[in-house]
Formats: sequence, C-alpha cells, structure tokens
Amino acid sequence: MLKLVIANKLYSSWSLRPWALLKAFDIQFEEVTIPLRRPDSRERLMEYSPSGKVPVLVDDDVFVWESMAIVETIAERYPDRAIWPRDAKARAHARAISNEMHSGFQALRQACPMHLGARFATPVLTDSLQANIDRIEDIWSEARNRFGGNGPYLYGAFTAADAMYLPIVTRFETYGVPVREATRAYMDTMLAHPAFVEWRTAAFKEEWRIPDYAVGHTLIESYV
Repeated sequence: MLKLVIANKLYSSWSLRPWALLKAFDIQFEEVTIPLRRPDSRERLMEYSPSGKVPVLVDDDVFVWESMAIVETIAERYPDRAIWPRDAKARAHARAISNEMHSGFQALRQACPMHLGARFATPVLTDSLQANIDRIEDIWSEARNRFGGNGPYLYGAFTAADAMYLPIVTRFETYGVPVREATRAYMDTMLAHPAFVEWRTAAFKEEWRIPDYAVGHTLIESYV
C-alpha cells in the first residue's frame, strides 16, 4: 500500500494537494502525519525525504517528494484513472497550469498562508497580490471555458489540476478575497468536495496548533 507523509492539516497546503487527489480517486494509502515546528519534526521528516519537507509518497522502497512528482507518479501507477484529462490538449493545459501553480504566486502565498481554522480580514491588495489573484481567476476561467464542458471542475471532472489549486480556493475563502461570480461558483464546488470536507473535518480535530502561524493578520472568526 502507498504511504503519504504529510504535516498539519490546518496549515499544510502542499500536503493537501496529493492527499485530496488520492482520496478523490479512491486510491488507498496509509497516512503518516509529522506535525510542523516541533523539536523532532526535522529529524522525522528526514527519515522520508532528503529535502526535509512534506509531502512524501512512499511506494515500497521508492520515496517521492515534491508535489508535482508525486502527482505524476500517481498518474503513472494508476493509468486507468483519469488523474489528468484524457484529451491531449486538455491534459497539456492542465499540466501547464499545475506547474505554474507549483512554481508561482509568491505574493499570494506570503500574504495569505493557508489556515483552515480561522477566517481573517482581507489583506491589503498590493499590485503583486492582485496580479496573482487576477492570473488565477483567468486560469480557472480559461480552463473551464475551453475544456470544462458541462462539469463543475476545471476540466469537467475532478483532476490533478483541481487538487493543485485546492489550497488556493481555501486561501481565497479564509481571507475573503473578492472574486468574480464564476470563481465563487468554482470555489463552492471545491469546498463541498468530499475529499476536502474529510480533510477539513480531520483538521479541526487535530491537537497540534501553531499560534503564530498567521501572525499579523486580523482575526475575524476562529473555528478551532
């Protein structure tokens, strides 16, 4: 059985991506959680990953770190599942936007760290932050308009691209980011996905907390 090494569900956006993908496609795996910012966190992480970071997919004696590498490994291991869109053009587009997500949007990451346990006031929308938001909305709009058909996800059915952007959906929600009507509809669909509902429910039950995780942000409401 596959093993997925993750960190705190309240905060770890990179852990959420492959976890949600595996759950969405009903792929069985063992979950190993290593809480962040604890005395033994680094030591425990190094048992699985030379980068000392999560997530890590363990397949027998093969250790795969980095989210996109994990996604591609899952897609190769389960070719019968449409991890990526079946259509070649849609698949190329999905890979492109997923890699853009993997390497970009630094302003959004810094201004709106993932935090499922609270709701915060919208940060100042600097030019760089607004540019990130606009680009993400354009990506979602293009994917849905070109390839979404009648389905509610970016490429109609749920794929790896949706999993890659799921933490962005939560950031928009947590910080009350103003978005377009079509974006809001997609967000509602993603937030209602059974995989995310399961993740969030488990996150609320975790005992590990990082009090200063969103330091500097104005708290509106706490859920944990």
